Amino acid sequence: MKKVVFGLEPVSCPSCIKKIEGSLKKMNGVQDAKVLFHSGKVRAQFDENLVKADDLQQVIVNLGYPVISQKVS
Repeated sequence: MKKVVFGLEPVSCPSCIKKIEGSLKKMNGVQDAKVLFHSGKVRAQFDENLVKADDLQQVIVNLGYPVISQKVS
């Protein structure tokens, strides 16, 4: 499993947080996704054989939230 942290502008709207988390968790290969609204970060754990970090980023961007940074570990 790989982990990725995306930097966003701070997200404080509860429905926005649910939308991001829910969309990522529905993706095949994503084990967990969490929005840390105070720090403006999204953390996700995923199987790199099924999905790539760039695919997760594209989902976030398509929802209307620009990604400022990406760190995969």
